[in-house]
Amino acid sequence: MAAPGSPLRFLAFGWFSIVMGLSGLAFAWHRAAAQLGEPALAVSVALAILAGAVFATLLALVALRARRHPQALLEDLAHPVRHVFVATVPISALLLVGLWVALVGPGPIVHALWGLASLAQLAVTLWVLARWWRGNQPGGLAWPSLTPALIVPIVGNVLVPLSGVPLGHAAASAAQAGIGLLFWPIVLVLLLVRIAQAGIWPEKLMPTAFITVAPPAVLGLDALQFGAPPLLAWAAWGMALFFLLWATTQARRIVALEFGITHWAVSFPLAAFTTLSLRLADPVNGGGPGMALLALFALAATSVVIAGLVLGTVRGLRQRRLLIPEQPVVAQVVASGGQSR
Repeated sequence: MAAPGSPLRFLAFGWFSIVMGLSGLAFAWHRAAAQLGEPALAVSVALAILAGAVFATLLALVALRARRHPQALLEDLAHPVRHVFVATVPISALLLVGLWVALVGPGPIVHALWGLASLAQLAVTLWVLARWWRGNQPGGLAWPSLTPALIVPIVGNVLVPLSGVPLGHAAASAAQAGIGLLFWPIVLVLLLVRIAQAGIWPEKLMPTAFITVAPPAVLGLDALQFGAPPLLAWAAWGMALFFLLWATTQARRIVALEFGITHWAVSFPLAAFTTLSLRLADPVNGGGPGMALLALFALAATSVVIAGLVLGTVRGLRQRRLLIPEQPVVAQVVASGGQSR
């Protein structure tokens, strides 16, 4: 039996954001192969393998944690903020399925895995949003629980078409993406009202501001996947660019924070924006030399950021600054919010 304070006890679901970031970057490099050739494809394959290995490792550790520290797992599921990160598990699975389709091709097992991951994502979204029916009761929709992390379950639904359409499940993919399209603006409004009514979320969660970039970026990729007019994807790219610039105004505050797993919230949104930029750089979609240069710059910047996140994670684990109890100041803010409900 592991000790009560063992690192495994604090392995929250948010750690799967590492898989999301690595998978997103693998998609970006796969798309860059059109401009950079075989070396970009090799990088994509390496990143996909790494993402798959991290996913398998985290799944095994989460199962071990559930066995050794079931109370800690239940606390995460009941937490007003951490519970939304359960969605990172099926999202990671969907991304890995998409990479398999892109790099290897479809197959019976891939169809089954896509269906399972899609249903799991739908179930998690329903579970998260069902908590809203509690109103101001414990576990319901309260101001302290409203952070950009609430967008995570929404993003998972709009990711479904990226692998679903190539597998021939366009109708089912569109239906599930519609859920994300419905709730994304609702969550945005709630976030703005939260800022006005209760102030900004705890400083430690500031990296989650970049999550706002992901929905429009992925919706732009969806539009191209469904064969919609490229102008719709450009409109989505414009929204994603604005959210990126808006979130970047907080970059100095984020960099000043002590490194934590929440910094990985920056990774997938950047990768999704980069992938969409690379898609739109294609002249077929209305791109040109200027967009191609911008897309390659975004690819380089995103790669550097994620490399820094990897190094920060390795360093944090070696120095035992990760997988530790939540800082008292953050816990106090959330706890006080829970009492106010």
